[in-house]
Amino acid sequence: MVALLESLSEIVHRNQQRRMTAPDAVPPRVVPKIEARGVCFHYGATQALFDVSMSVPQKCVTALIGPSGCGKSTFLRTLNRMNDLIEGHRVTGQVLVDGVDIYQPNIDVVSLRKKIGMVFQKSNPFPKSIYENVAYGPRIAGVNRRDLDAIVSQALERAALWHEVKDRLKDSALNLSGGQQQRLCIARALATNPDVVLMDEPASALDPASTAHIEDLIFELKKSYTIVIVTHNMQQAARISDVTAFFYQGCLVEMDGTTQLFTRPRQKQTEDYITGRFG
Repeated sequence: MVALLESLSEIVHRNQQRRMTAPDAVPPRVVPKIEARGVCFHYGATQALFDVSMSVPQKCVTALIGPSGCGKSTFLRTLNRMNDLIEGHRVTGQVLVDGVDIYQPNIDVVSLRKKIGMVFQKSNPFPKSIYENVAYGPRIAGVNRRDLDAIVSQALERAALWHEVKDRLKDSALNLSGGQQQRLCIARALATNPDVVLMDEPASALDPASTAHIEDLIFELKKSYTIVIVTHNMQQAARISDVTAFFYQGCLVEMDGTTQLFTRPRQKQTEDYITGRFG
């Protein structure tokens, strides 16, 4: 357990050094992009979230950690109302994005999900060409063909995939490797020009090399986007995040800067989880 704490501390330290030495690194902003206030969520008669309140800072990476079934992914999906697709759901409380409660009756959910994109645990490219996967969202939004080419190339550039696929944009996306497919899904999310990108364990099904590529990409993307990521991998959270939130049994136990939470947690429950004494 001591070795695990030392390992996490080393990872956090390297992450701090990376931020300091990056040529255009900037201090994390404290301006909140998203504010959850007393959020409760029910799947039918089962309550999955209990009075969750947190502030997600702008243009930072916020990691959600905790054991399976603790409410991390449920909470993530409340941030762009993806849970609306579940029959019998019920949500109370407020989720404010740029100060606007996204659960107001007059909110256009389609527009909301363009502003707050999502990348899922398993890559889910459409059975279309690489180009059409990225162009899909903008095309549905009415963007003309002349502008689509620029949008597709820019999104693939931001997802660090352009140089690997620029000569085969007409090929099926299903022919890409697993890591490439996940970056394609990130490019597809970026093509609608979002402010926020939600990621639900985006590297859990990938090999170590592809995982490292995704983590490097996340580090670059936070310069332009607010990122919220669910991960079961505490080392990953320590490597890529600025802020970490620990969930247990549908409750937010503790949220703090990643360095603070992994090296000097305030709650014993958090310490027990990160040191392996949890259970």
